Parts: sequence; structure tokens; C-alpha cells
Amino acid sequence: MINRLRELIPEPALRRLPWYLAYVTLLRERGVEYVSSTAISRGINVDAAQIAKDLSFLDIKGKTRIGYEVELLEHKLEEFLGFRKRHRAAIVGVGSLGRALMQDSGLANYGLEIVAGFDVNPDLIGSQWFGKPIYDVAELSERAAGLDVEIGIVTVPVEYAQEVADHIIAAGLKAIWNFTPYRIQAPEGIVISNTSIYAHLAVMYNRMLSEK
Repeated sequence: MINRLRELIPEPALRRLPWYLAYVTLLRERGVEYVSSTAISRGINVDAAQIAKDLSFLDIKGKTRIGYEVELLEHKLEEFLGFRKRHRAAIVGVGSLGRALMQDSGLANYGLEIVAGFDVNPDLIGSQWFGKPIYDVAELSERAAGLDVEIGIVTVPVEYAQEVADHIIAAGLKAIWNFTPYRIQAPEGIVISNTSIYAHLAVMYNRMLSEK
């Protein structure tokens, strides 16, 4: 059932679901038992009708004049988003961003377990960062199965992004989380998620300028 619903949900709605999860988690921690889409709307500034439509993809319905059961909604959101399942990942590019992600224990709350790093720097290879080993990127294919990783996180300089992605694909990983501004090319069946810090900066800067 969940997989069928995932196939139907539009990507903009999928991107909004973590906002709802963060809010209802706060409510649950405060002891709130029920919440309406109108209350969620006031809390996160998203239209209530849009929230109700998005939550309909979870096959969960609120009660008339009461709203959604907070604990159930939190559970359904975590399950739908895949945060309740453990996903093992490896960082490729152990620079400042790569190291920051490797030491971010909060990612585990969202189902992501970074178990190792890969790099070309001989000063890093063979060392550890926050207890996680760093290997030569040339060993990625050899070590991927033993590490049981399914996600490769790309945090290298932009000029190496495609080359690294090719290594990840050759190693048999299922998904690439790309932190570079390069638009990686991959065969069908490889999931790519792009998180370009620079793109978000461009949007922020331009909106700041437009307000002047």
C-alpha cells in the first residue's frame, strides 16, 4: 500500500512532508494529542487545504472537529518517508563538508547511517573520522558490499562529480546524494537527489535584492 502511494505523490508534496513531521514531533513532545490541518497551517505557514491534500497520500484521515492523532500521524510520516528504516551510506570526498556530514549524529534520526568515507588524499586514507574509517576511493567497488552501503554521498569538487558518480554506480550502489552543483548523469534505475547549497544561496540572495 505504501509503495503504491509513493508512486502517486507529487515531488513538491513529498518535500513538504518533513515539515509536517518536524511540527507534529514538537507537538507530541509537548503532550498534544490531536492537531488539525488548520493548526498545522498556523504553525508552519502552509495552506491548510494543501496540508490536508498532502496528508491524504498517507492514507490517514483526521477526525471531524478533532483533527489528526499526533502520535499516529508522526508514525505514519516517519514510515512513509523511510525514516524508520536504516539506510547505510558512504561519503565520497572527505573534505570539510564530507567530515561535517560524517560527524552529524542527527542524520540517524532520519534513517541515514554514514558508515565510511572515501577520498584520494593519502593523509586521510587509513585514518578515521568520528570512529568511521576512510578508504581510498579506488577501493569503493571492493568495499561496498562488505560495508552494506546503498547510498553514495558526493561531496567532492565539482570537476570530479561525474567521475565519482561513475565509481558509485560501478560499485552497485542504488542512490546518489549529490552536494555539488554539477548535474550528474546516471543510468535509469539510479536514484539521484541533488542538494545544491549554491542554488539555495542564489535564491536567497536574489530575494534579498528584490526586497530592496
